Amino acid sequence: MVGFLNLERVPQAGLEQSRDSELRRQESAVTMRRGADGTPLPDGLQPGALYGDDLRLQLTLDSRLQQVAQQALARQVKQWNAKRGAALVMDARNGEILALASSPSYDPNSFWKYNPSLFREWSVQDLYEPGSTFKPINLALALQEKAIDANSTVNDVGQLSIGGWPIFNADRRANGVIDLPTLLQVSSNVGMVEVMGRLKRQAFWQWLHVLGIDEVPDTDLPGAVAGQLKSRSDFTGGAIEPATAAFGQGFSLTPLKLLQLHGMLVNGGRMVSPHITRGLRSGEGLAASEARTGVPLLDPAVTKQVLAWMETVVQKGSGKALQIPGYRLGGKTGTAQKAHNGTYIPGARICSFVAVLPIEDPRYVVLVVVDEPQGANAYGATVAVPVARQIVEALLVLEKVAPSKPVPPTPAATAPRKG
Repeated sequence: MVGFLNLERVPQAGLEQSRDSELRRQESAVTMRRGADGTPLPDGLQPGALYGDDLRLQLTLDSRLQQVAQQALARQVKQWNAKRGAALVMDARNGEILALASSPSYDPNSFWKYNPSLFREWSVQDLYEPGSTFKPINLALALQEKAIDANSTVNDVGQLSIGGWPIFNADRRANGVIDLPTLLQVSSNVGMVEVMGRLKRQAFWQWLHVLGIDEVPDTDLPGAVAGQLKSRSDFTGGAIEPATAAFGQGFSLTPLKLLQLHGMLVNGGRMVSPHITRGLRSGEGLAASEARTGVPLLDPAVTKQVLAWMETVVQKGSGKALQIPGYRLGGKTGTAQKAHNGTYIPGARICSFVAVLPIEDPRYVVLVVVDEPQGANAYGATVAVPVARQIVEALLVLEKVAPSKPVPPTPAATAPRKG
């Protein structure tokens, strides 16, 4: 993401290229004595005299967390023989990116040894279908529109036919009548189709548009791109588009955009701008984090409810491997089909996991995405969760996050005595 200068000292990638006009040093003229052979004599030359400024671009990245993320991701990409992977960490209060890792990566000091495709930050510039990691976002939209409530249930019959197209759960099993926490725990596609079917198609599309799926995210990360969303008429003209969008397929976005959307759940419904810089600084002083309020879109009560459901995924569902004693954590796994030019690639999948923490005072969101891991057992739970756990463990230590207070037990109901 930082980028590099080529052998001619010309910036070629990342922040070095996108912020070149600000990073280029301003040289100043000085008078120097020369020796008998014409060599300039530096005696009396003050430090920094050749430059008129001492500006440096301060990043939001935590180098310690970045190292943990990079190493954990690289190990998992290698273990699963995956095409590539990305890991991102954001402080959802203000949008500061604390870690942004990609694998495979390159050494900017030996850039000529690597394929130029590695110079792109794919988590910012490439699109994918998020799959089940988008289900919490959709549940929040349905809650916001009052299409469902905290006590709603769905009847998961295992398979549906929508406009002649079959839709089924990943394991092909029916789960029967289930509540919404269970829906997330078992990652029911059929249940999500029923939930989002209670929301008018026009309202569903409008929310996806308002969330900026089809717009370039407001970010200082270079090369950010807009996602792809069907037109209003195509989305609302039939039942299949809303049905597939219900479980995170049929539209695409970047990992960065998904991180931003889950940040909205974490911070109480505000859309903050993910950013990696705090601005130019001179001297030794470092800038404090900026207060960025963001745009309020969802009711805080809605996001609090969805986070509570995401916590059950870690307690009882596919995110159990994230459990860390003493901490309340939430999450959602995803194992999505991979599309290329509008067609799904047979056998190709993208495995991902999003973690939110701590539940009682939510602040951080961690996203891990692994592209085309190999093996029949490659799922979000097996591929992405282990990376997220290592990152979360480091994050808790580095940010000095105190252990969560125990959740008070729910009083047991007692039957009235017969008298």
